[in-house]
Amino acid sequence: MKVKKDRRRSVAATAPADVPQGRPRWLYPLAAVGVLVLAFIAYSPALHGPFLFDDSYLPFAVPGQDPALRWWIGAIRPLLMVTYWANFRLSGSESYWYHVVNVILHAATTLVVFGVVRRLVEHAGETGSRRDLVAAAAAAIFLAHPVQTESVAYIAGRSECLSVFFVMAAFAVFVHCRQTAIGWGRSLAVLLLFLAALASKEHTVVLVPLLLLYDYFWNPGFTLQGIRRNWRIYLPLLAGAGAGLALFANLIMRSTTAGFALKDFTWYQYLFTQFRALFVYLRLFVLPFGFNLDYDFPISMTILDHGAIFGLAGLVAISAVAWKYRRRYRLAAFGWFAFLLLMAPTSSILPIRDPIAERRMYLGMPGLLLIVAEVLLQFHWERKVLGWVLAAILGVGTALTWSRAAVYASPVAQWLDTVAKSPRKVRPHFQLASAYFAEGRCDLALKEFAATAALAPPDYDLLVDWGLTLDCLDRPDEAIAKLRQAAALEATAHVYSQIGMVYAKRSNWPDAMGALKTAERLDPFYAMTFVYMAGVHLANNEVQEAVDQYRRALRIEPKNQQAKEGLAMAEQRLAAPR
Repeated sequence: MKVKKDRRRSVAATAPADVPQGRPRWLYPLAAVGVLVLAFIAYSPALHGPFLFDDSYLPFAVPGQDPALRWWIGAIRPLLMVTYWANFRLSGSESYWYHVVNVILHAATTLVVFGVVRRLVEHAGETGSRRDLVAAAAAAIFLAHPVQTESVAYIAGRSECLSVFFVMAAFAVFVHCRQTAIGWGRSLAVLLLFLAALASKEHTVVLVPLLLLYDYFWNPGFTLQGIRRNWRIYLPLLAGAGAGLALFANLIMRSTTAGFALKDFTWYQYLFTQFRALFVYLRLFVLPFGFNLDYDFPISMTILDHGAIFGLAGLVAISAVAWKYRRRYRLAAFGWFAFLLLMAPTSSILPIRDPIAERRMYLGMPGLLLIVAEVLLQFHWERKVLGWVLAAILGVGTALTWSRAAVYASPVAQWLDTVAKSPRKVRPHFQLASAYFAEGRCDLALKEFAATAALAPPDYDLLVDWGLTLDCLDRPDEAIAKLRQAAALEATAHVYSQIGMVYAKRSNWPDAMGALKTAERLDPFYAMTFVYMAGVHLANNEVQEAVDQYRRALRIEPKNQQAKEGLAMAEQRLAAPR
């Protein structure tokens, strides 16, 4: 019996017992409300911002999206899609409530991060109000750091907020175990939260090595005893991680935007690049300025290219120092290795087309917060001073985040900021041109399309949008020329239907129908071809033919709004007395 009792002693047995402070029970709920209020203040400029960039490729932004849940959930990130579906059912394509959910998730994740840091600070030997204030200061950085804006203000960034909430919740359940050998009930809770995290975003597979690192550092400290004792959690977690990797294997091996099939660079060239990228993340954390949605970050094709070897040397040196002083500054050492571990899914050997993105800091930041907590503990400040530190973090951080969130208020503002910071990169110029076009500012859009083409040979998408911009400026001959240039690259029903539309707007019916017939031949299931055909028939008083074409379009795409409205008008004319 004595052996059993010893094997299940408290993980925090080496830390002093907590001293009751007599704090009222309502203080923590009040603090939680304060976190939520501050989160909404910080992100208020972006709450009414429209869908941006990758948002437009998500199901809620697709016109005529089926509201049935089964059409939203696939093999990739099903729980994330459930939240988007719930938003869609609540507010359709109105972006406000999507932003609200992101902010609520961010506030909830902040509270979980507070719980994790508080527990680890307790492991480091600090208790009472100083423990709470140090943990609150670290959580305040997580809440109000402007580098988080891409994950919170950007609706597509919800994958970060949701997945990190679940993975940190799983970690919190694990670290709050008062015994070195976790029980079956707590193991089940950790496993369920881990599965929820994987169903939100695949990078959360890193929870398994994070728990192993924790057991090595803290349970009871720099031995493998805790890992051996916690076999009942590691076996199911490894099974879940293996199932997750098997599920995402197709994505990892065949995707054209992330994975080993990426042709832009190899896995080791991506690794060389990440030796430098990690220092960009560290700089953004310490000096919060110069944020950018789309970095122009060159790839290190060799270990010497762009100073990658110096990045590697720096990482090795910091890691060596952290390991040497791991017993004296255990919290900071654990935080450093946790940071490297948490960043590993996106900042190691798995190639991603964008080698750097601020949203990847969302998962990695808790590791850096533990280093901050260690620094605050080493200063031995009194509670009053720590209170002022906390207030300063919240005040300055909220102001900086508010300023950064304002950039997400409109696509034009976002891409103007990005173009200013990545002036030689094609994508920001193209996105800015598209944003101008969407706002009807076709003269400015035309200049940006030309600037984009000056940076790289124009592709199909650029030429189509460039042609439509020229059409907007009533320059039909130039518009047709650009559209035909696009058709020479990719002969699609879409581009020929646009050619037909431009001709039809100028009442050039023969050329319009010729282009639309070509579109029909290329793809008889592209609905807009028949919408434009119907418009040509209607303009020529061929009402029955127009009705037939609108109905054909609706058979292909039942929720096509233009076809619905056109059919109603055509049927009304058909029924009118002659």
